Amino acid sequence: MPSDSTTPRTRAPRRDAAENREAILLAAASILNSDPTASLEAIAVEAGLSRRAFYGHFATRDDLLRELALHGAARINATLDGHESDDDEGSGDPGSELALLGARLWDEVDHVRVMALLTLRGPQSTLLGDALAPLRHRVRRLVQRGVDAGAFRDDVPVARLSRLIESAAISVLDEGTRHGLSSAEGRRLVVLSVLGIAGFGHREAHDILTRTLTKAAR
Repeated sequence: MPSDSTTPRTRAPRRDAAENREAILLAAASILNSDPTASLEAIAVEAGLSRRAFYGHFATRDDLLRELALHGAARINATLDGHESDDDEGSGDPGSELALLGARLWDEVDHVRVMALLTLRGPQSTLLGDALAPLRHRVRRLVQRGVDAGAFRDDVPVARLSRLIESAAISVLDEGTRHGLSSAEGRRLVVLSVLGIAGFGHREAHDILTRTLTKAAR
């Protein structure tokens, strides 16, 4: 009898705590994407939690925003890990690889544009930059390979060109957030923008975009 009465108590708290934390993050991403000034109480209600339960996980707004930034970075890194290219071996086409990377990144942030932009441009930007180090390292490797192969422009240092490619993608995110872009148009513009910065003409970039998205849809 004693073992029957104690078994549920040892299992439920851990499971509930993990589920509650995930519910808070999902609710925060959704609400703050619609209203960046929304209160923590509103997020708690959306998550189906009491204020006490909410503050048991996140004592301050900064704590929540920090966790959201890390959570988003982890999702992006996991997505890229699940679609590793052969760029380390140098056998893939650098332009197509860059186009595919840009499209996947857009798809990852499209549904939380406002939150993504605020995180990239706000107080959490340094934290997010550190968390996205694997992504930035991958972009730099890809740019180096593209330059070495003569596919990317070579009149800009690789490190700077990598940063400019990142900035081009963020600029499209900014445009889509402020002025509205469909998901498909945002994806198209991200790919064309990063390829343009890398040194491709608009017609060649369009051809790469068509090939890449056709391949990704298969």
